[in-house]
Amino acid sequence: MGTAACRGELYFKKLSSKKQVMEKNGNNRKLRVCVATCNRADYSKLAPIMFGIKTEPAFFELDVVVLGSHLIDDYGLRVINTYRMIEQDDFDINTRLHTIVRGEDEAAMVESVGLALVKLPDVLNRLKPDIMIVHGDRFDALALATSAALMNIRILHIEGGEVSGTIDDSIRHAITKLAHYHVCCTRSAEQHLISMCEDHDRILLAGCPSYDKLLSAKNKDYMSIIRMWLGDDVKCKDYIVALQHPVTTDIKHSIKMFELTLDALISFNKRTLVLFPNIDAGSKEMVRVMRKKGIEHHPNFRAVKHVPFDQFIQLVAHAGCMIGNSSCGVREVGAFGTPVINLGTRQIGRETGENVLHVRDADTQDKILQALHLQFGKQYPCSKIYGDGNAVPRILKFLKSIDLQEPLQKKFCFPPVKENISQDIDHILETLSALAVDLGGTNLRVAIVSMKGEIVKKYSQFNPKTYEERISLILQMCVEAAAEAVKLNCRILGVGGRVNPQEGVVLHSTKLIQEWNSVDLRTPLSDTLHLPVWVDNDGNCAAMAERKFGQGKGQENFVTLITGTGIGGGIIHQHELIHGSSFCAAELGHLVVSLDGPDCSCGSHGCIEAYASGMALQREAKKLHDEDLLLVEGMSVPKDEAVGALHLIQAAKLGNVKAQSILRTAGTALGLGVVNILHTVNPSLVILSGVLASHYIHIVKDVIRQQALASVQDVDVVVSDLADPALLGAASMVLDYTTRRIR
Repeated sequence: MGTAACRGELYFKKLSSKKQVMEKNGNNRKLRVCVATCNRADYSKLAPIMFGIKTEPAFFELDVVVLGSHLIDDYGLRVINTYRMIEQDDFDINTRLHTIVRGEDEAAMVESVGLALVKLPDVLNRLKPDIMIVHGDRFDALALATSAALMNIRILHIEGGEVSGTIDDSIRHAITKLAHYHVCCTRSAEQHLISMCEDHDRILLAGCPSYDKLLSAKNKDYMSIIRMWLGDDVKCKDYIVALQHPVTTDIKHSIKMFELTLDALISFNKRTLVLFPNIDAGSKEMVRVMRKKGIEHHPNFRAVKHVPFDQFIQLVAHAGCMIGNSSCGVREVGAFGTPVINLGTRQIGRETGENVLHVRDADTQDKILQALHLQFGKQYPCSKIYGDGNAVPRILKFLKSIDLQEPLQKKFCFPPVKENISQDIDHILETLSALAVDLGGTNLRVAIVSMKGEIVKKYSQFNPKTYEERISLILQMCVEAAAEAVKLNCRILGVGGRVNPQEGVVLHSTKLIQEWNSVDLRTPLSDTLHLPVWVDNDGNCAAMAERKFGQGKGQENFVTLITGTGIGGGIIHQHELIHGSSFCAAELGHLVVSLDGPDCSCGSHGCIEAYASGMALQREAKKLHDEDLLLVEGMSVPKDEAVGALHLIQAAKLGNVKAQSILRTAGTALGLGVVNILHTVNPSLVILSGVLASHYIHIVKDVIRQQALASVQDVDVVVSDLADPALLGAASMVLDYTTRRIR
């Protein structure tokens, strides 16, 4: 069983104790439920609920309203209207509403919504339902939800919180805002609803109702169904089901994509069942494409307007592949492990199982044909992302728990927002600031940084050796800085070690900073300051500082190397910071430039940091000093002062040959690392940053001229002109996020 399937089973198993049924909740009569269905697709989700309601007449009265494309017979096909299948399921249809305005553009969809809004009030006044069940994200459903909301009828919305890639997203979320109760299918959808400020107590994670039928469907006789729709000579797993709809936000492109799909299917030369598209704007043009290519008369194709859901299940369950952009491809078909090719952007945000291959830029016939070759005939693990087959019992319990005595007015669960206590212009300007934290190998620094990259105030303390002392000092300094920035909305970003920026956790630190592995920086800072926190390492922050404030501004691809106590780096590729799969990208100080070089703080040896960092230079300076080879005329080191990198640099400037040799070796190691970077990521610019950058720049350029391939020797290598790149970078990510200015 696949990971997604296991995950799906686990979270649905947790639901049994979540929603408890109240004993009819003080309601002294049956709950009158109106189910409104607009098309063949939403009926497949609503029918299981309708059957469930019908089996409990002691609790419910069911009214069925049919509208939308159920009542049209389009494209000139001799096919019964799809509302007939509702009657065949033995449901009494209380009302039929003709609401579709014929047309081929977006205006027809708008007019259809308007027509539905005109007709629905009379129906709802007559039926007087306690609750209306509305499914999904179609424009007809928006008309239903709008009418019910304005007429003070409670709305239960099925499949809210999901994400796709068209106007359906906007409609779905608009219905969510109108609905009083929500039945969602996945954990992510539930979280989206909560993020949209919906009341958690009115959200039920039930799974998709259609899965109740899907997961028990595969044992039925299917070969007779396959032969009926595709011919007597067709074998199981040796045919394709194609279902593609227009994308109303880009009709021209979706028609072109449909044409390419048909060309690819013709070339692939397998028996194919093609279902006609829905009635959205652009659908008739797609039908013209089908007829232009002779699909209805092609020996390999069967073109149909509608297949009953029970039979459709069998067809997709035993197909060699399904292709198109229908939601059933990324949702229902996963229950069978049937390979799916999802074309274009119509379902771009949907959760999918491993059976789905996305072809988002389906702009060539060859690309679609290659996808068919990759997917056809495979068998994937069955996915239960969208349900476990027990949605309807949960929904019925949820319906019974609705208390009609509760106030009808919706309440939204907004997150707390700080009151804006000042409208003074200084306050407004000051809020565009950030509180930045730099945890270095030697010092711990905190600064208030303005939107323009100006450091308003900076605090610095020696970095303690133990975790407890260090975290305590960080919090103390941040609280002090926040107090200085009274009434500022300062955003905090902490820096240290190798960091998982999604979770704010230091994954690993070198020996430069002791007791600093798997440390959660974000939580204590956020809890103490009550502000959002972003975390990254100093090298990445230096790169972000250059991108926003420095010489990397406007550059598409560049690399930053920061020289200090250690050596860090950051890579900007196509204007974006590269973190890597385990947040270890751009650990440039630990590029190995010698197999037998000195030991490095990371545990390896021969790294750039082992040669060119401030710590490495300090090590060499001490060796020279211990051998009385460091000091030259004009130099002295007080007894109470530790020998460090600056003394080595001073000695080299005053003519100390051994000190000059050490610096040349360090610069060469750094230069070799830069050459490796040029050969790997090919940036247009390399920025050297930090206190040692100016001492290395000329040596690095010499190494590039001597060692690099000719095609990268002309790369620009510059010294950063930013005073505090780590602090500015920490601030830049905060300011970018909070002002929504990514570049």
